[in-house]
Amino acid sequence: MTIRSSFKPAWWLRNAHLQTVYPALLRRESISHSLQRERLPTPDGDFVDIDWCGEGPGALVMLLHGLTGSSRSGYIQGLQKALWHQGIRSVALNFRGCSGEPNRLARGYHSGDTGDIDFVYRTVRRREPDTKLAAVGFSLGGNALLKWLGERGAKLNLSAAAAICVPLQLDICATTMDRGVSRIYRDRLIRDLKAYIHDKHQYLIRAGNIREAEKIARLGDLSKIRSFWQYDDQVVAALHGFNSATHYYRVSSSRQYLKNIAIPTLLIQDLDDPFMTPEVLPGNDEMSACIRLETTQGGGHVGFVCGHNPCKPDYWLERRIPEFLYQQGVR
Repeated sequence: MTIRSSFKPAWWLRNAHLQTVYPALLRRESISHSLQRERLPTPDGDFVDIDWCGEGPGALVMLLHGLTGSSRSGYIQGLQKALWHQGIRSVALNFRGCSGEPNRLARGYHSGDTGDIDFVYRTVRRREPDTKLAAVGFSLGGNALLKWLGERGAKLNLSAAAAICVPLQLDICATTMDRGVSRIYRDRLIRDLKAYIHDKHQYLIRAGNIREAEKIARLGDLSKIRSFWQYDDQVVAALHGFNSATHYYRVSSSRQYLKNIAIPTLLIQDLDDPFMTPEVLPGNDEMSACIRLETTQGGGHVGFVCGHNPCKPDYWLERRIPEFLYQQGVR
């Protein structure tokens, strides 16, 4: 089902680019004093770090960040804080290499990587088989979440899910980022991704893990990469077993998995999102009856700032997401 959301952008951030940039650059949200980090060894000899917030036997929400983000991203900590105030625990997954320490293998994370999400889910379920559990993903994390939900179908013991600003069709999004003002975001993200690979390579050398370091060295010179098509072809595909960027996009885009989702899922997409175009949006016939697609105008990419006072921005997602979860019994 597709409906138009009630979201109204703040009068002082009516442009989708302002909505995108303002929280990314100016938001200062920290609940570090309330977080407890846990390192989980993965079956392939690597690790993932997860950050817990809250205590007690109540409901739990898994949170998944976006590209070059982490559990310290403002939208993650803001939602953790909002859930905490309602007595709901959360656990934020840092994708590999995003927790502040490089991971031990050449491989990292990507938009279609559902293995670590499933690993954390199974770990939580073994510990807490009866807990009300939900999951929320933003951007890249939202794409991976929707893909995972579609892959697992009715096998998951989840009460609800939400995915925000999802690049549902990766090839369209990669091309969109090569146009107009969107190239500013692309350049910043590509720069950060190159730094991520460089830092990991140096770390693996220092750690004496020459075999994994050589996998990164074989990627070649990354300095000429200027687009996601180039980066995903030269780096992501090579490190994660895809034949090319085209193959990666085709296999990993979450839009094709929506029909198989079997739990109540909220999907929020802004029609002005500078990371994509409305062309990525699915038709009602492409979604299962469990999905509620809410479209907005002017929310930007993971922005959704509203309110009348510029000194007190109101982050709408931190009301809308808990509201939806509560309606599905996550409380």
